[in-house]
Amino acid sequence: MLEVLAPNRGRSYITYSGYRAGMKPANAGHTYPAEVLTRDEVNQLLSACGRGSAGLRTRALITLLYRSGLRVAEALALRPKDIDLVNGTVTVLHGKGNRRRTVGVDAQALAVVQLWLDRRRSLGIGPSSAIFCTISRPDPGREMYSSVVRECFKDLAMKAGIDKRVHPHGLRHTHASELAREGMPIHLIQRQLGHSDLATTARYVDHLTPWEVIDAIRNREDWTNGEHGAPPAPQDAADQTPRGRPAPLLAQRTTARPRSPGP
Repeated sequence: MLEVLAPNRGRSYITYSGYRAGMKPANAGHTYPAEVLTRDEVNQLLSACGRGSAGLRTRALITLLYRSGLRVAEALALRPKDIDLVNGTVTVLHGKGNRRRTVGVDAQALAVVQLWLDRRRSLGIGPSSAIFCTISRPDPGREMYSSVVRECFKDLAMKAGIDKRVHPHGLRHTHASELAREGMPIHLIQRQLGHSDLATTARYVDHLTPWEVIDAIRNREDWTNGEHGAPPAPQDAADQTPRGRPAPLLAQRTTARPRSPGP
């Protein structure tokens, strides 16, 4: 079977569409928690991409997923006409539920995509092919499979030394987490992600970015009073009571309490 699927020994078996035909996925029936990447980890992932045409394509795909929040199927279906490099938009013609939407992308991300578009054009791949297409000879321009992208991300994560589970949808999680951390209104995050229901976005963001809870807990009052190796909390100049010693209760009273008359 493998001899039929991979007559060219220079290509990996997983790049062929029939590689897993009839096989049950290894993660069938399993669910995995979302793992948001830090910016340093994303940059490590980008640095792990190769310097050739395939590396340039992968770097552009990672960048677009990270900075637009697209689903991997949406990104792989894009054509050059769907990206407006001047206005900074990407149009998804057939999103989840066959819904059309336009999302924003920052100029730095689009500059990375532009580098791949230029290389893609130099390889003789026409505008009718998907942006993120195959480049191997003798028939470049074929549609890429999401399974190939997932395997590629796993290899890059290992090469970059990232212990988290790295996959295309994780970059969508990372995008949503960063937007929430930057204070973007939730209805705008909903439109960027393409959720039909605002409640879905609320659950999505609350699950990924409990920043309000984290910040509230981190900024609680000092409980060590400078003891146990912790630095002392700043003391108000007007407060003359030494740290670690409660003020006497009687000192808090400015006048004597009258005694109750006897029976």
